[in-house]
Amino acid sequence: MHMSEVRLQTYDNSWYDPGRSVVWRAAWLLLGLPLLRAFWIPSSSLRVSLLRLFGSRIGKRVVIKPGVTVKYPWHLVVGDDCWIGENSWIDNLTTVQLGNNVCISQGAYLCTGNHDWSDPKFGLMIAPIRLMDGAWAGAKCILTPGTTLGEGAVAGAGSIVAGQVPEYEIYAGNPAVFVKRRTIRSVANPRETEVSVP
Repeated sequence: MHMSEVRLQTYDNSWYDPGRSVVWRAAWLLLGLPLLRAFWIPSSSLRVSLLRLFGSRIGKRVVIKPGVTVKYPWHLVVGDDCWIGENSWIDNLTTVQLGNNVCISQGAYLCTGNHDWSDPKFGLMIAPIRLMDGAWAGAKCILTPGTTLGEGAVAGAGSIVAGQVPEYEIYAGNPAVFVKRRTIRSVANPRETEVSVP
């Protein structure tokens, strides 16, 4: 019988600094996070205030829906006029940064941590995620550590994205690949605002 060379009992992430004390992290886990996720709290402004209280930097007119999970609020930076949809998960062991007018749709997963599959100790690896102005992470997509969505870029619904998505390009699939350029119409009447998506 072949014995696995992976040795999970030797796993050691002691080098990793979450950025806050054990007490502060416990307060977030036991008090802050349940309130953030609560469906019985309809107010987006209360969620924004709660995240700010725990160290997030959040801009103006941000909409945060119920069911959102944020690992560590102090690693979250959000610009103005952003939307964060129901049940999206910001798993931010390190920085997740959203520019202005960014949309994270329902169930999207932003993952900043992974493990080194070539390491017998299964070592932890982290890398930030950035969504530039006007970017859109579609419903149930996954953004892996180190991903950047350029200005106006789109990660299609259900896609798994790694690396850089250039500005105003739409990527979709698993693994996500280029589909087409995103075209945003010039609008004379605000009721006609639409974007082309896959």
